[in-house]
Amino acid sequence: MAHYPADGAGHIRPGVAYTGPSNNRYLPPLDDDWAARHPDDARTDPDQARDGAYRITVTRAAAMRSREMGSRMYGLVHRAATADGADKSGLTALTWPVVANFAVDAAMAVALANTLFFAAATAESKSRVALYLLITIAPFAVIAPVIGPALDRLQHGRRVALAMSFGLRTVLALILIANYDSATGSFPAWVLYPAALAMMVLSKSFSVLRSAVTPRVMPPSIDLVRVNSRLTMFGLIGGTIIGGGIAAGIEYVGTSLFALPGALFVVLVMTLVGAALAMRIPSWVEVTAGEVPTTLSYHDQSDPLRRHPHPGDQAARQPMGRNIITSLWGNCTIKAMVGFLFLYPAFVAKAHDADGWRQLAILGVIGAAAGIGNFAGNFTAARLKLGRPSMLVVRATMAVTALALAAAIAGNLLFAAIATLVTSGCSAIAKASLDAALQDDLPERSRASAFGRSESLLQLAWVLGGAIGVLVYTDLWVGFTAITALLIPGLAQTIVSFEGGSLIPGLGGNRPVMVGPEDSGSGTRPSSGSHR
Repeated sequence: MAHYPADGAGHIRPGVAYTGPSNNRYLPPLDDDWAARHPDDARTDPDQARDGAYRITVTRAAAMRSREMGSRMYGLVHRAATADGADKSGLTALTWPVVANFAVDAAMAVALANTLFFAAATAESKSRVALYLLITIAPFAVIAPVIGPALDRLQHGRRVALAMSFGLRTVLALILIANYDSATGSFPAWVLYPAALAMMVLSKSFSVLRSAVTPRVMPPSIDLVRVNSRLTMFGLIGGTIIGGGIAAGIEYVGTSLFALPGALFVVLVMTLVGAALAMRIPSWVEVTAGEVPTTLSYHDQSDPLRRHPHPGDQAARQPMGRNIITSLWGNCTIKAMVGFLFLYPAFVAKAHDADGWRQLAILGVIGAAAGIGNFAGNFTAARLKLGRPSMLVVRATMAVTALALAAAIAGNLLFAAIATLVTSGCSAIAKASLDAALQDDLPERSRASAFGRSESLLQLAWVLGGAIGVLVYTDLWVGFTAITALLIPGLAQTIVSFEGGSLIPGLGGNRPVMVGPEDSGSGTRPSSGSHR
């Protein structure tokens, strides 16, 4: 901002008002030595140079307006990213890698849309569909449960792990670019499928790692619900919308003019940027002293028939209370629906030999409903008073299940779009409620572990729903009937857990609301609390 100095440093400092002779802080200072400090912009006329006056041309006016708008936009983003002390707590430093991760996912979706996703969605070959499921979906059933417990053992190097999730994707992008066939616009199958799998695994690993790091950078003036909502909104706007749009434009130019996978070059740049930004996260996210890992199971140590281990048998663990378990069951149920809706519409659009415009209409309606619902849900969740989060999760799960059943009965695009809209909104609200339960019902020393484990479970539920979306027949009523058959037991378990029971022993709400750590060495009994 060479023309708009506000102090002796020659630039406007964020948050510092300009106190010069003009009320417009974007104007240059009206002093006599302006031309001496800006010789390139001074006129050749000595009198005009001495007076600091020069002619405003169209080019200069456009440049000044561009700088003004850019400065205002930067100020707006800067204030939003640093609000509530986020710059001091480290949340701002975490925000930018999250945006980069969203952008990488969006660019990968653009890069592989025709070669992997829609190619598998043609449903012309059952073997291709089976291969797509095997390579890109099924391995998460093994990988997802491993990521969360691995975090409990990661005592140091969380920033390095976040950076590595980007760095490895840089290598994969280079491999894909090197094996791109410009004649066919595709990749060899032996490169494409493993690379796509690894990209998905690394993206999900970043999400789990980010969930474990977030409690460490939470500003003291706001709660985890608003922190996660803020990160999601930044990711959706800056990464998915802006980053995905840039990737789509570069992909079009690259494939049309240069026969190159343009979106993969966006992936390459964003992964390098993301790795660098991840290492700028404050070092205090590495501090794990005193952390107590969480566990999903619960054992009533007050039971006289239960054998208490001898001291030193195992380290203390923090069981999750009734509200958290209820919220987890509800969120996993909704997440299964989200995974189903992520994959199934593409198969429906491609299955019946519809023309390109009809396919675009189907995917556009479903995509728009998902986007609107996601924004509305996050916007609402950030403003709700989550006094009884588990109750809110139960209601959200009921709404999603009811709309899935309605779509199964109607079997048309309108109800499918309404179900997508409601599911996206309820998913955001239910996730915010789970965050609130984790913050309220767990001690600080166990929150990082709980966030990592809960995110792993949600990813596994997404995989289950996505697998149903790939395997079932591509009539809308058949697909929604299949997913409803999964949602109903999930809803039942959520309600029973909320009431203090369980359909699955040890993994339901048959436990106190507030649970103390299970210390095998001292035999400490869990504390109980009333149902909120």
